[in-house]
Amino acid sequence: MDGFIVYIKALVLAAVEGITEFLPISSTGHLILVERGLQLTDDPTFNMAFIVIIQLPAILSVVIYFWKDLSPFVPEADDRRQKLTLWVKILVAFIPAVLLGPLVNDFLEVHLLAPVPVSIALLVGGIILIMIESQPREPTVSSVAEITFKTALIIGLFQCLAMLPGTSRSAATIIGAMLLGTSRPVAAKFSFFLAIPTMLGATVFTLVKNGLDFTAQEWTILTVGSVASFIVAYAVIAVFMGYIRRGSFAVFGYYRIALAAIVLTFYFLHWLNGDSPPQGAGPGLP
Repeated sequence: MDGFIVYIKALVLAAVEGITEFLPISSTGHLILVERGLQLTDDPTFNMAFIVIIQLPAILSVVIYFWKDLSPFVPEADDRRQKLTLWVKILVAFIPAVLLGPLVNDFLEVHLLAPVPVSIALLVGGIILIMIESQPREPTVSSVAEITFKTALIIGLFQCLAMLPGTSRSAATIIGAMLLGTSRPVAAKFSFFLAIPTMLGATVFTLVKNGLDFTAQEWTILTVGSVASFIVAYAVIAVFMGYIRRGSFAVFGYYRIALAAIVLTFYFLHWLNGDSPPQGAGPGLP
């Protein structure tokens, strides 16, 4: 490791995680693109573990920001019952990922966890976001409490699309929720809530699979990244919830398309010249 430089890289990656985790632009896609360029350390196993572990403080930021909406520890019986029902709906939405995730995880890591497939997913998702925003519809669900168990399950099925790196978990769930009639703020809020068990489950699955055998310096790097991830993620949630009350998701669609175009052009030029992609950047064009 390069001493002080590795901590700067960790902060950059943590900031990218915090900024992109809850926006419909794919945190995994951005982390893959940035990490392959930065090369956090020479150990690819630790690098992947770092990307996974810094999602945990991002989850914590959701819990803290929406504590009043999520906490069932309230004196009023009706309020407590409503929040417990919400948690059941969140878990129902989580079921499809629990069943499908372990079956496809290894295949996706081997074949699609690379810049070109990620860029294609960014491009397709961006086009879909723009198309949805270009056809305004009157929402029929104006609060999270109005989401039915059936709707929650279908949103969970949409979330499974995000298993394709670059798709974006938040984009898949927000798009699914809006197509099912929720308002933009409700779609975003339920997406945040669903992130809690989903990201926690994915993190635990990866850690159990790869272990926690880190050096003292690696634990320090993880700590630095985790603190930065939490702070940035909390700030992004606050700004994003304010934005979606008046703004459009189309801007994120245009961003996705622009980023995909840049990356694909870069790799196409390398392929055209017969060059190999940069070291650690994954496969080039198919």
